[in-house]
Amino acid sequence: MSAASRYTYLGPEGTFTEAALRTLPEAATRELVPMVSVPAALDAVRNGEAGAALVPIENSVEGGVTATLDELATGRPLMIYREVLLPIAFALLVRPGTGLESVKTVTGHPVAQPQVRRWLAAHLPDAQWESAASNADGARLVQEGRYDAAFAGEFAAATYGLVPLVTGIHDADNAETRFVLVGRPGRPAASTGADKTSLVLWLGDDHPGALLELLQEFAVRGVNLVRIESRPTGEGIGRYCFSVDAEGHITDRRVGEALMGLRRICPKVRFLGSYPRAGSDPAQAAPLRRGTTDEEFAEAADWLTRCIDGRG
Repeated sequence: MSAASRYTYLGPEGTFTEAALRTLPEAATRELVPMVSVPAALDAVRNGEAGAALVPIENSVEGGVTATLDELATGRPLMIYREVLLPIAFALLVRPGTGLESVKTVTGHPVAQPQVRRWLAAHLPDAQWESAASNADGARLVQEGRYDAAFAGEFAAATYGLVPLVTGIHDADNAETRFVLVGRPGRPAASTGADKTSLVLWLGDDHPGALLELLQEFAVRGVNLVRIESRPTGEGIGRYCFSVDAEGHITDRRVGEALMGLRRICPKVRFLGSYPRAGSDPAQAAPLRRGTTDEEFAEAADWLTRCIDGRG
């Protein structure tokens, strides 16, 4: 297959990322290639070795996936074209014949630990936890005998010759992870009416109200933020950028004008894409606030032109 027909993902086989990727209709006609890390999956896209990569970006329990946030903010530019939400529940995978009383060491991805912490304390209080590169990699390590058990998706058991000792493990009901399909920069897909726009914003200098100035660019135009998260820039203590998800599409006048306003006051703005919001039905979208529709923006611009022309 050509590189454009190859999709990479956080591997190895049997990760939740692979499960999320396989929910996309086009996955059936793509070569799906597991990678050892999020940076490796994204670099394959940057280097033209793959057409897209699916990586985790946010968990409803643990928050943002820092490896993905930092790669999208600081690496060579990429764009998000789609998002996938996947419900998350873990199974405790063991080698055949292993009982719960024999589990002394457990492993899994670091993001998994906060999602099973209370279950561990109640059922395996003396077990030692060590992190793995991914949940599926933890299953592989159990297969090799390096750990007694791994927290992973139940679907990973057959791949690694393991059995699910306990299933449906989660400390928080309705836990889910958000994944994004990332490709090289290009023209965003057309607006659907239920979209999300992702950005990274850098402050020019640290002063009282600096963050408020950024937020006002969204607020005065009626753009709702669904996530904002600070990340260190690596330039010293107190130096941060902000990863932002906003409702709407870059072609919506309210969103486009907010981005122009941010570009005027920020030393750097990275546009990460406008894409359909997972699980949203445009027909069920809440009505926009008065004064924030495209038609009202156009009418205001027309009024200003008439005033300049002496026809106001």
